[in-house]
Amino acid sequence: MSFWEYLGHRHQQLLADAFQHASAVFQCMVLATLLGVLIAVLTYRKEWAGNLATTTTSAILTIPSLAMIGLLIPIVGLGVAPTVIALVLYGLLPITRNAIVGLRGVDPTLTDAASGIGMSRFSRLLRVELPLAWPPILTGIRVSTQMLMGIAAIAAFASGPGLGNQIFRGISSLGSSNALNEVLSGTLGIVILALLFDAAYVLIGRLTISRGIRA
Repeated sequence: MSFWEYLGHRHQQLLADAFQHASAVFQCMVLATLLGVLIAVLTYRKEWAGNLATTTTSAILTIPSLAMIGLLIPIVGLGVAPTVIALVLYGLLPITRNAIVGLRGVDPTLTDAASGIGMSRFSRLLRVELPLAWPPILTGIRVSTQMLMGIAAIAAFASGPGLGNQIFRGISSLGSSNALNEVLSGTLGIVILALLFDAAYVLIGRLTISRGIRA
């Protein structure tokens, strides 16, 4: 069976796996973004705290993804839970680091002016600092998403959702007539999803970042 014939026969399953893959990455990115920005907000004012946050999230990223999921299985079991935990942890570094850099890069004169007109620290953070730090934060989100697209494929090892199931089925049945088709379809599906997500982030950047900040 040719690759195109394989796609024609399995397109429904492939679309279902692609949807699950995209959904898992999207939901984990939302959680990683909220957690990463929160860590940055709590640590960026102190040099040692920011360095500790960056070092800790960097250390998490050095753990091999297969080992991470393998360590989580005895704790939370198979399926969605180890996938979500692993992806959220792996997505933290680029977001946390970029958020810290972005918040520290805000011009102090702007925050002083906001204080001068009576804004509280929380108001300055929401209305001045985070909007100005948004471009590097969005860059961190884009980088994390590209990483998680590939890492999410390993979730099939723990019976997780997504296109990794196609890849693992193909690898486990090497030598069969459809083994290469399964690996290739899963891999190409992940690449296409990554490109679509990145295009969406470009559009979000154009809609949410003013021309003055982009310049």
